[in-house]
Amino acid sequence: MLTQEDGDYLLKIAKKAIETYVKENKLIEVPDCPDYMKEKLGVFVTLNKNQNLRGCIGYPEPIMPLINAIIDSAISAAIRDPRFPAVTENELDNLDYEITVLTKPKLIEVNNPEEYPSKINIGEDGLIVEKGFFRGLLLPQVATEHNMSKEEFLSHTCMKAGISPNAWLKDNVEIYKFQGQIFK
Repeated sequence: MLTQEDGDYLLKIAKKAIETYVKENKLIEVPDCPDYMKEKLGVFVTLNKNQNLRGCIGYPEPIMPLINAIIDSAISAAIRDPRFPAVTENELDNLDYEITVLTKPKLIEVNNPEEYPSKINIGEDGLIVEKGFFRGLLLPQVATEHNMSKEEFLSHTCMKAGISPNAWLKDNVEIYKFQGQIFK
């Protein structure tokens, strides 16, 4: 578990990475940091502007050191989220930053797909739905922010994967859950 002080530090790094890239088209150097920030962890960086989503990109799997993933995800959220145009220099002062540090996703094992809702804790668990090449992820805070039931959360994660909302009721999907530590 990271401390609030760690989270504040990571938020400053994310902001610096975005501002430097948007203003100077340069990557920041990976800063000196405690060894535990070099541990491989999944992370998402979310940008909001006027309380509306402005970009959100990250790594659901722990494939690179946390500090590197923060820098890369922050820049990607600002300029590579395909749902939005790249963040401009004029927008920088109006962005709110959020970082979600993830646990490793765990496959939810059920005998019957109707058991999935009983295995999910709204407000604690994020979801990943996979079916073949299709994959969708929703962070833990999405369900509470949108007041979703467990079934709605499953359905929306399926839709994020580009598959039908009721695909979670079929036997040919894999559903994973993970937890996230959120810093704003």
